[in-house]
Amino acid sequence: MSAAPSRGVALVTGAGGAIGRACCARLQGDGYQVVGVDLQPWQQAVPGVQFMACDVTEERAVSELVRHVEQQVGPINALVNVAGIVSKGSALTLPVEEVDRVLRVNVLGSLIPCQQVAQRMVARGAGSIINVGSVVGKNSGNARPWIDPAESENAGNVAYGMSKAAVHSLTGFLARELAHQGVRVNAVAPGPIATSMTDSFPATLKALVPAGRMGHPDEVAHTVSFLLDEQASFICGEIIDINGALWCD
Repeated sequence: MSAAPSRGVALVTGAGGAIGRACCARLQGDGYQVVGVDLQPWQQAVPGVQFMACDVTEERAVSELVRHVEQQVGPINALVNVAGIVSKGSALTLPVEEVDRVLRVNVLGSLIPCQQVAQRMVARGAGSIINVGSVVGKNSGNARPWIDPAESENAGNVAYGMSKAAVHSLTGFLARELAHQGVRVNAVAPGPIATSMTDSFPATLKALVPAGRMGHPDEVAHTVSFLLDEQASFICGEIIDINGALWCD
């Protein structure tokens, strides 16, 4: 296997989804040797990106994955946690089992890769981590049940919002703990992005986006690329909104 390019090795979880693929393609273009991780082989592979299967909620599996990547590809100096699932439905009636399912994937699926990769980054005194949160982790959801209860059935719900708020909090805790050891941790918080996860997003909610449209996966990938770049080396612990002014803070 050829030596890694000068930008190093980037590990992208959730690489089979639209945002994950966009991040893989962008980082490869930036000069990284990219390893894309997902549960199943992706249907639309990114040329030149190496795929590895892994359940990011399983600590032992992630530990083995990271060890293998570092031995066979090179030291991971960029980690992008995209893996996640969406959930819909009323907060009042949502089964606890559904909450547990979403929190496991979205929270543990970010925490475990962060732990396994960051330990190695700290040992080397360098690295950058980007987590993918969501506007729903900030604004308590886009649905307006007082206007149309059906909106709650087609927009991210309380389980999804709780999980992404936890990802935001995780980002801050890691950033404060690791900054002095040369490792930066940031997050992006997309609003409605045109992917398969939002194909049923109500038109009435799309109309609430001041920019007048949904976002594109490439726009998320561009922000990830910026945060990983050394020109952003003093940005740490930040959560960058990508939502067309749907939420401003």
